[in-house]
Amino acid sequence: MPSGEPAVAVDGLSKRFGDVEAVRGIEFAVRPGEIFGFLGPNGAGKSTTINMLCTLLRPSGGAARVAGYDVVAQRDDVRRNIGLVFQDPTLDGYLTGEQNLRFHAELYGVPRAATAGRIEQVLRMVGLWDRREDRAQHYSGGMKRRLEIARGLLHSPRVLFLDEPTVGLDPQTRASIWEYIRQLKEAEEITIFLTTHYMDEAENCDRIAIMDKGQIVALDTPEALKAGVGKDRVRIETADDEAAIAAIKERFDLEARVSEGAVTFSVASGEAFVPRLFAELGVPIRSVSVSRPSLDDVFMSFTGSTIRDAEAGASDHMRMMMRAARR
Repeated sequence: MPSGEPAVAVDGLSKRFGDVEAVRGIEFAVRPGEIFGFLGPNGAGKSTTINMLCTLLRPSGGAARVAGYDVVAQRDDVRRNIGLVFQDPTLDGYLTGEQNLRFHAELYGVPRAATAGRIEQVLRMVGLWDRREDRAQHYSGGMKRRLEIARGLLHSPRVLFLDEPTVGLDPQTRASIWEYIRQLKEAEEITIFLTTHYMDEAENCDRIAIMDKGQIVALDTPEALKAGVGKDRVRIETADDEAAIAAIKERFDLEARVSEGAVTFSVASGEAFVPRLFAELGVPIRSVSVSRPSLDDVFMSFTGSTIRDAEAGASDHMRMMMRAARR
């Protein structure tokens, strides 16, 4: 990769599936050595973007370069310089951990003289060297994920793509996976590009792009994005949510909405505002909570909903489409 060139450079990238525009002309660049995250609900276009960058899908428009190579015109060069961990497991359960890696080494043309040493290196890195002779089907979910990360690293890629690397794992295992990701960044000196819909995971990234409905709606460091919101989030449970929303608008000139089962709105100095809320709202309040700006608040400020609400809406839309298709 030429000196000074981004590890990933995207210019107007788009992807259509029939009448559905899954990715809508996005633009961004990823610096070498960066942990760069795509944050957004399921169905936002994150996996579609990764598939285009990894040459698994041909873009409908725009251009992209990965490790200095064009994803359309230089597909083989791109593939030689990337590692990919898919959202769904792709290990052969009947092979041992070591055999899975040897098979991958053959596919990627890793020199045989270097294969054994490299396998030991990456398996020790993810803490699986002592389990190398066990079949992958006997690994726990977290161990399988770590083995897939080791496999993605085996051929020394310049960019490692992780598509929802901890989906379906328990919180403790998710935390351990992230510890391995941070370690491998230091050990391998590679760029890591990942997708996630977990807010706490996005906090680990150097920068994140927030994606919604095929578009990038914000891009910066997690700290800068949260600082840009500048307001606290107040959530209240009431006896009459609609009346509470109307009263918040009338008495305080604030926009509120029902989100995740509670009336939610943003206001500066939320803790100081709560006494006024109880005194002036005129609607019984069952409970109240105040939180500092989070990435979910950033998402809401740009899209008008939380990620959970967006995912619920996408699921409802998908079910409607499937019912219509069966008729």
